Amino acid sequence: MHSFLVILLSFFCQLSGQYNDQQSFSDKVFDGKIRSVQLYKDGWNLSYPVMKLNDRERLILHFDLLADQAETYYYTFIHCDKDWNRSDLSVSSYIEGFDENQIEDFRSSFNTTVNYIHYELAFPNERVRLNLSGNYVIVVYPGFNPDKPVLTRRFMVTEDAAGITADLRRPQMTEDNNRNQQVHFTVSFTGLTIIDPYRNIYASILQNGRWDRARTNLKADLTGNNELKYNSLSDKNIFPGGNEFRYFDIRSIRYKSEFISRIDYVFPNYNILLHPSENREFKPYFYSQDFNGKYVIAVQEGQNHNTDADYVNVFFTLPSKFMLSGGGVYVTGAFNNWNQDSGNLMRYNHDNQAYECSIMLKQGWYNFEYAYLKEGTTDGRSDMFEGSHYQTENDYLILIYYRNPRDRYDRVIGSVVANTLNRISG
Repeated sequence: MHSFLVILLSFFCQLSGQYNDQQSFSDKVFDGKIRSVQLYKDGWNLSYPVMKLNDRERLILHFDLLADQAETYYYTFIHCDKDWNRSDLSVSSYIEGFDENQIEDFRSSFNTTVNYIHYELAFPNERVRLNLSGNYVIVVYPGFNPDKPVLTRRFMVTEDAAGITADLRRPQMTEDNNRNQQVHFTVSFTGLTIIDPYRNIYASILQNGRWDRARTNLKADLTGNNELKYNSLSDKNIFPGGNEFRYFDIRSIRYKSEFISRIDYVFPNYNILLHPSENREFKPYFYSQDFNGKYVIAVQEGQNHNTDADYVNVFFTLPSKFMLSGGGVYVTGAFNNWNQDSGNLMRYNHDNQAYECSIMLKQGWYNFEYAYLKEGTTDGRSDMFEGSHYQTENDYLILIYYRNPRDRYDRVIGSVVANTLNRISG
């Protein structure tokens, strides 16, 4: 038992050290052989990773290891505060059962050009349950190497004790009211014992589940009658509307779907070339159904999507008469956690007058957009390629946090997903 505690303590200390630069936990993959990480509600692969406390809901984690042989992976959970720093709670206070467990459900790919091992984990399960609401991170690491996690993924556990009503509007008091959307909402905490709600309740708003552009630690504009109102008195609840996401369907390697120009097999992989994209910055808004930036793994020439879908090289082309200076152009989406790094950086081809890149992706449906990241900044701009419109269909996930001064953690007392398709008003 003593040696186990030493190993576990070492794991948390060393894991914490990996985040010294970020000061918080994030959705991250540390091993380049780990691909197609998804975390969603059991039975709903386009849902956001939010589950109710003490409910039958479960979350499902999927990921692939690009390898011929399986690795042994373990997982644990870390409770975080509203800002995604490790909370002051002991592990035993928020975990019931074993605090580290092996992922036992894994299978090899079948009849694919790229060999991989697919891993799947559902939780809570018979080995572990979570006792408190709040922000959580699931950490996956190889056996005997707890100091080297291969991935971390955020999720939230909510008490659903507070009521939330949302009204999504076109902003009226800004110069860019044709490009933006504003999230008005009211939080009702009738029946809850809340100490100083204005000071101790905080709200976060995520557009399409994106933490990289979230509005956090929002305070109410008005309070009274067991309600908090977040409305147009603040500009912190205004988001660029963006545009409907670009998409492509690579479920088949035999037939070309919309936006697919060519499918080639060049040993050892299939290469899928997309039609060149057009710049939509000054194009009028046009509604088209999308996944709000997400992706779905699926395959036509197979039976099991998780193990029969192959990995293919997808080639992106964005025509541009000039090379943009002072920054880089990236292909982004939920498939790469909206990151801008070397894996999705586009290179400018002077001969073709276009930005180009290739990304290895698992077969399925994909949403994506192009973003420009200025040197020295961390938030890429998509509007210069995609445009931005107040009419765009978007999801807004609203999370309500409460810190009782007597407690040592931030509770999630409510959550809701509002969609502009049903609620946007002018």
